[in-house]
Amino acid sequence: MMHTTSIPALRTKFEALQPVMDERVRRQWAAAEALALGYGGISAVATATGLARNTIAAGIAELRQRTDDYEPTPSLRRPGAGRKPLTALDPELLHALDRLVDPATRGDPDSPLRWTCKSTRKLADELTRQGHPVSDRTVAHLLRQTGYSLQANRKTREGGRHPDRNAQFEHLNDQARRRQQRGQPVISVDTKKKELVGDFRNGGREWHPAGQPEEVRVHDFQDKDLGKAIPYGVYDVTNNQGWVSVGVTHDTAYFAAATIRRWWQRMGAARFPRAKGILITADGGGSNGVRTRLWKVALQGLADGLGLALSVCHFPPGTSKWNKIEHRLFCHITQNWRGRPLVSREAIVSLIGKTTTEAGLRVEAELDTNDYPTGITVTDEELAALNLKRAAFHGEWNYTISPRK
Repeated sequence: MMHTTSIPALRTKFEALQPVMDERVRRQWAAAEALALGYGGISAVATATGLARNTIAAGIAELRQRTDDYEPTPSLRRPGAGRKPLTALDPELLHALDRLVDPATRGDPDSPLRWTCKSTRKLADELTRQGHPVSDRTVAHLLRQTGYSLQANRKTREGGRHPDRNAQFEHLNDQARRRQQRGQPVISVDTKKKELVGDFRNGGREWHPAGQPEEVRVHDFQDKDLGKAIPYGVYDVTNNQGWVSVGVTHDTAYFAAATIRRWWQRMGAARFPRAKGILITADGGGSNGVRTRLWKVALQGLADGLGLALSVCHFPPGTSKWNKIEHRLFCHITQNWRGRPLVSREAIVSLIGKTTTEAGLRVEAELDTNDYPTGITVTDEELAALNLKRAAFHGEWNYTISPRK
């Protein structure tokens, strides 16, 4: 019998204790948890922690052999000892795994927009077939290490499944791949969830002296002086870099365009000195939505100012969760400030800018105190004056706005 209800709690404890446990303590802790669960405990602990069953069994044997005069040794191995990781022995392993779990159409191994949809066992079998012998447990560890997570069925669709959904993903990924091959910028944009500014409770936990949690307000009523923070992000798909402007008024198309401008001036122009244009991948709704006229007007002003053609590919309806910025930038920002009240706008900007990952993510952030009013109407004449060219395939989703002469 698998203790499935205990697995999340075990995983949480393991992640909290892992940084302070050496190899022996780790397996003996796992052994103690397995013994406490009883029958099926080894399987539950192995599933939660990724440790091998024989490692946990060895820990159980050690616990049963311990005596009262047991003293742990200060070091288990001499420096440099131990088995080298598979990624060191097989440098192509991560690249091969990346190609298998990198599809936006659930099958294209060359796609730069990805999510995981195959079981670890199938991935291990395929990697072994390709000459990279590996176990399903190691695949799961590598996926977690590189920022992937197991995705179950959940309510993520925002509308009905469009018949051209996969075709749009294929078009979007083809455009992104072509731009990257030519050294042209490809960015993913979106607005992160608005955050209350002040000493409000923030989800997650952080280390504090026992019995001394940081005190915050009981009720989450917006502070009229501090208001809300509106983070709008730009993620450079090629270079794994992000820019976030933290707005203080409204999430509008002009705010989105201003953020893209700041990213280009502070980060993009130096990275892409020979750029002829920018490919923007965006959700179908919000301030950068398909039907938002002001978004196109704001992009026209941006194209005129930068002298660059701005090509836009929108994600089809019901697929906003696949926007790369969500699982390559925003999730890491949320993780970085977990358990910390966002007491000020400056604190939010600082926490965003300090976000890093083992994969080399670099983030810059800045407070944008400009006022972006709502309720701006775009007339048919203004829309017709745009230098906009729609693609042959779903021109409402795919279009280019070029600078006006």
